[in-house]
Amino acid sequence: MLTTLVMTVIGSDRPGLVQMVAAGVADHGGNWLESRMCRLGGQFAGILRVEVPAANADALRRTLLDLEAKGLRVTVHTEGGPLPALTGSTVTFELVGQDHPGILRQVSAVLAAHGVNVEELASECVSAPMGGGNLFQARATVLVPPSANMSALRADLEKIAADVMVDLKLS
Repeated sequence: MLTTLVMTVIGSDRPGLVQMVAAGVADHGGNWLESRMCRLGGQFAGILRVEVPAANADALRRTLLDLEAKGLRVTVHTEGGPLPALTGSTVTFELVGQDHPGILRQVSAVLAAHGVNVEELASECVSAPMGGGNLFQARATVLVPPSANMSALRADLEKIAADVMVDLKLS
């Protein structure tokens, strides 16, 4: 029987961090299923999901938690039983605008109000070409439930885009 573990990892970025986690997983007979990892502000941050024989799960958990002594904080969660499948339409949206606090708060509030689930979100601030200042850019993949009114969702997102002065593209 296999146990699925979902974990977050974070630590000061340096070579070898992924290898430490991967070695621990492999040493306990685990299989690396999926992950998202990146460097943010000098920190290495990631989320990952692994399968491990149930008999080895606690030992793997201890091994991963012991990585904190090497500068990598790992939080481990045991994945519960099968989750109900989410249904709906997958929509991708991109937004770009002058950076200021609160953009994602407003956009995510609209998504939540319509029952939309964020599947993946990536954002960054970049230097604006020719105007100075910073641009905020975000790209998200969301799952819109069948019960949501797509026209109303689009209208609410477009209103927010106008309010926070960002360009929004839905596809």
